[in-house]
Amino acid sequence: MSDMTTQFFILMKFELLVAIIIFILLFIKVGNNEWKNKTVLGVVNILLLANFVAGFFMNNDGVLFGNTFQTTKLIELQKNILNLGTLIISTQAYTWLKSHKHVLEFYMLLLSTLLGMFFMISSGNLLMFYLGLELSTIPLAALCNFDLEKRQSSEAAMKLIISSAFSSGLLLFGISLVYGSSGTLNFSELSQHLNGSSLQLFAFILLLAGFAFKISVVPFHLWTADVYEGSPVPVTSFLSVISKAAFLFVFVSVLYNVFKPVADSWYNMLLLLSVLTMVIGNLFAIRQNNLKRFLAFSSITQMGFILVGVSGSSQMGTASVIYFLLIYVFSNLGGFGVVAFVSAITGKETIDDYKAFYKTNPFLAWVLTLSLFSLAGIPPTAGFFGKFFLIMAGAGKGNYVLITLAALNMVISLYYYLKVVKAMFMDDNEQPIEKLTVNTLPKLALIICALGVIAIGFIHPIYDYIYSLSFGF
Repeated sequence: MSDMTTQFFILMKFELLVAIIIFILLFIKVGNNEWKNKTVLGVVNILLLANFVAGFFMNNDGVLFGNTFQTTKLIELQKNILNLGTLIISTQAYTWLKSHKHVLEFYMLLLSTLLGMFFMISSGNLLMFYLGLELSTIPLAALCNFDLEKRQSSEAAMKLIISSAFSSGLLLFGISLVYGSSGTLNFSELSQHLNGSSLQLFAFILLLAGFAFKISVVPFHLWTADVYEGSPVPVTSFLSVISKAAFLFVFVSVLYNVFKPVADSWYNMLLLLSVLTMVIGNLFAIRQNNLKRFLAFSSITQMGFILVGVSGSSQMGTASVIYFLLIYVFSNLGGFGVVAFVSAITGKETIDDYKAFYKTNPFLAWVLTLSLFSLAGIPPTAGFFGKFFLIMAGAGKGNYVLITLAALNMVISLYYYLKVVKAMFMDDNEQPIEKLTVNTLPKLALIICALGVIAIGFIHPIYDYIYSLSFGF
């Protein structure tokens, strides 16, 4: 095998591995023998674990296809964070999927979405980015409709398709204006052709609006709660964690590397969006009773805190965002994992249903509590360290009004996170959720999330490693 072919396989390792898993599942599907769901789930989780472990080996920097595809150690880390999150979601979905009729189809759609995200993260060209975005979005809409017998699930898919089509249209219009004003689509050349003209700023606003839709930034968040509530909980977990993380990885790279010449303009835009997102996300989260809608507005608020870190425009800004998203994987998936398990068995999803939950299910109650503490940024959970670094990155610009507003919003968020904890530990319930037996795989996933929430904040080499790979102005 030639050196060029070897280099191709190494640089596209993540994409090729996911594509191979999709083909294996396709061959199983078209085979004559019907596999039992438990067997399929066991095989898929082993393949996903192998895929995650393989992400640590044979990594290399390089470009392919005329600089339209690029790989660095930071990009490989980002992809493996997504691999980890997908593996956790898969193990958490065991209880729901073991009785589902379309297990293989679920994983083929899920991995097709992940493959699109990988291409998007590695894009060195706006057209490659757009193709990766579409490859990731279309299967995700089908996943939202995976509870085929529920009308809410169909409505969620329709709302996601409509909002995604609108945001993709804005992105494509912005891309066409960028190309028209600069004559290139390559990230490496674009920054040299940006002069801050009115046309280019308008194009950037369109691109920013498209990204804001994808990561649920106010005022582009209106689809989020309805889609989260109507989708199956594992799909909601994927939307909340993996999808947002993928778009944020690309968003930071595009801002810092491509649109650096117009940084003064987009800094002010990010300030406004971050404050709006934190405040409105908090206000709506306080009013929620359905836990999926509650976690939806919680995730919107988290995006506001992330934008504070992004606004730092520094190496610490990049590192703090990636570090926080790693913590966010464990925190949010811990919370969604408990909600998914309870929902799959009992169908209960409201905060009132969780009253006296600790008395019957102490393990699940503690995992959910740790996750909520981490999302709230309560020490000594990892979420506290994640938000601390985001605020420190934002403080690098000396905008102490923004930092003060972020800190106040952290205090406000304590109210609604602790409201759920109070319901589980302190409130009485004549008919609490019965004692639930947690299967081995979901239990392992929840333990990993709980350990991640506790340990990551104290393992300082993790942040140091991310910082060493990061980029800034």
